[in-house]
Amino acid sequence: MRVGLGLAALGRPGYINLQRDSHLTSRSVEGMQQQANKVIDALFQQSRSLSKEEKLIPWLDCARSYGLSEKFVGEFLRSNNVSPTDVYVSSKWGYTYVADWNVELGEGEPHEVKDHSLENFLKQVQETSEHIGEYVKLYQVHSATFDSGILTNTKVHEALSKCREEKGWKIGLSVSGPSQDELIREAMQIKVSGEQRLFDSVQCTYNILEQRPHDALIEAHESGMDIIIKEGLANGRTLCNPTLKELSSTLNCQPDQLALAAILAQPFQPRVLSGSVTVDQLRSNLGSLYSIEDPDSMSVAERFVSTAEGKEVLQKLMESCKMESKEYWDNRSALKWN
Repeated sequence: MRVGLGLAALGRPGYINLQRDSHLTSRSVEGMQQQANKVIDALFQQSRSLSKEEKLIPWLDCARSYGLSEKFVGEFLRSNNVSPTDVYVSSKWGYTYVADWNVELGEGEPHEVKDHSLENFLKQVQETSEHIGEYVKLYQVHSATFDSGILTNTKVHEALSKCREEKGWKIGLSVSGPSQDELIREAMQIKVSGEQRLFDSVQCTYNILEQRPHDALIEAHESGMDIIIKEGLANGRTLCNPTLKELSSTLNCQPDQLALAAILAQPFQPRVLSGSVTVDQLRSNLGSLYSIEDPDSMSVAERFVSTAEGKEVLQKLMESCKMESKEYWDNRSALKWN
């Protein structure tokens, strides 16, 4: 499926998405796992109902720092006897979850700690293997930055390449911050033993507000990299945008569908992650690409690329909502865990 489920907001009790209290009734481990199971099950049900000419493979995206996301996913898949060929699981290493299942921490205390060292990779790849190893198709560096040293650490590069060779996993990286475009271009140049490019994919923040990485994503796509978009709704901030609300009425769709369809219609042909925490949110998000209510009608993304009205709306949406990248990331940094 081109639209997958990210577990950042389901694998732990706290996250920076807006209005979590209105969607989650329990923050206990048991309550969060039950909620994750409901949404994951809905993804599988939708994949079956939407499959027409070709089989749609459900896609789940975890990370070592998404609380118990790998544990939740592994237990769901095994308890439901899901074959590794019937699901696509991606995960990430590089951050460690340290909030001890708390939502509110002391001032300055982090929920997760970054460490892109070789030692941490070897530790976390083993942990991932234990939880979901047989299901993993893609393993990603979590939030690569120039400061973390991951782009120049040849020992880690060699270990990642060895992981791909021995486990058969694709290797990717996710990027964050106002320099995402520069990070992508730098990552594209990294090779192991002077031959094979190290990274098969990039997971990037791109949405109607943050559009700076656009050209770099086209370059990465044209080079053969798999493009994955995270935070397509900007942790809920896009849904407060008046232009988005106005134009969603024009196309008679939900604001979240319009925002995600605007990403799916981009020329770098991305896959997109939904950050849903409820079944209704997931169904609505999937409606950006798939015609759930009326299988014979065009989806919002299809209208963006196939109709004059859709192309006009897309152009207006992207031009009207675009922010300066630094302002976007400064605003994101101010979001509180809740």
